[in-house]
Amino acid sequence: MTLRGVSAIWQREMLTFSREKPRIVSAVINPIFWLLTFGAGLGSTVSIEGINYQQFIFAGIIVQTILFSSIFYGAYLVWDRRIDLLKAILVTPLSRFSIFFGKVLSGVTIALIQSVILLFFGLFININYTLISLILVVLIIVVTAAGLTALGLTIGSFMTSPEGFQLITTFVIFPLFFLSGALFPLANLPVYLGTLTSINPVTYIVDMLRGLLIGLQYYGTIENLLVMIGFVLVAMFIGTKAFERMRS
Repeated sequence: MTLRGVSAIWQREMLTFSREKPRIVSAVINPIFWLLTFGAGLGSTVSIEGINYQQFIFAGIIVQTILFSSIFYGAYLVWDRRIDLLKAILVTPLSRFSIFFGKVLSGVTIALIQSVILLFFGLFININYTLISLILVVLIIVVTAAGLTALGLTIGSFMTSPEGFQLITTFVIFPLFFLSGALFPLANLPVYLGTLTSINPVTYIVDMLRGLLIGLQYYGTIENLLVMIGFVLVAMFIGTKAFERMRS
């Protein structure tokens, strides 16, 4: 892996992102829309352990932002293949791992930009940050985005059409989000739902962020941390192998 090659891939991806104004606006507006409608609507009548519902789902909305941004980032791999740009990139002296890592870094950067904007909005719903909690939240966002971007690129490496990619990711994103406890507490769930949330790695990421942001956490910190790191390592490993075997 060469840093210069990774940097070139990152710059190319960021330039593409900066030119897509509707994508930027949508990425910022959608999570805030969720907070102002779904969160505020239920928040007027629902509180969980004395915490306003809008504040309760804030960690989940951050993860939703990362999830949608990072996994759908794999669609650009499909489009690059469609216009033969991917073939041009793969014939360069850069190793496939360098290209893969550059794309993961780009996905992380984009997700981080969107999440920071959302974190700033958190001030308006009375999310109280400390310097340490903010640093830890940003670190979790970066690590999570790396794993989810790798997952999106893995899916994209097997897809040859944007329609196929969208269909597959729909069956990945929605279960990961809705079965993560992002919108409901994890305590006292029915057995089947408790089982599904417990095998979902995103559940532990939401739980860890929620603990840092509002002090409400279901699992232990070490447990959350181990699952998050394990998920990211597995996703990165599978992603690199899929990228190495991908046909241009």
